[in-house]
Amino acid sequence: MQCEMCGEAIRGIPKLIRVEGAELQVCSKCGKFGTEVQQARRTDVQRPAARPAQGARAPPVTVPAQRKRDMFDYMEGDIVEDYAERVRNARMEKGLSQKDLALQMMVRELLIKKIEKGELIPEEEVRKKLEKVLGIKLVDILTTDTEKKTQAKITQTLGDLTVIRKAKK
Repeated sequence: MQCEMCGEAIRGIPKLIRVEGAELQVCSKCGKFGTEVQQARRTDVQRPAARPAQGARAPPVTVPAQRKRDMFDYMEGDIVEDYAERVRNARMEKGLSQKDLALQMMVRELLIKKIEKGELIPEEEVRKKLEKVLGIKLVDILTTDTEKKTQAKITQTLGDLTVIRKAKK
């Protein structure tokens, strides 16, 4: 089986992860690029239960945890590729240091540093604060073809304005 992200042959058990809403079977190296999705357990194969020693209690039954939501599940559009540059340039235009920006947004300075280096994609709440404080847009909202058609203005063409008269014979 091949990794659906890098294309290499998967050695061992493939991981099922979610990246920007898509579920992919990936190798262990590419597993860090998304949120791991719990796979359904097979119920047809049952292992014999180990007996606890006399006087010892049986281990507690654990309930499988729910999948953590990927940050991309909450986004209303795609974050721009040059978000780090936009944040840095807008901050410098306003004459703010990273510490001043962090204080205005009530977040840690380290968060601002990582966003500006491109090491961290800002979550929805932080992204909105950045856009508000710096006056920039960090998300490109994709429009479908039908939305583009309804948003287009109806303009008249030369054919709409001219009246063609037939020549009299």
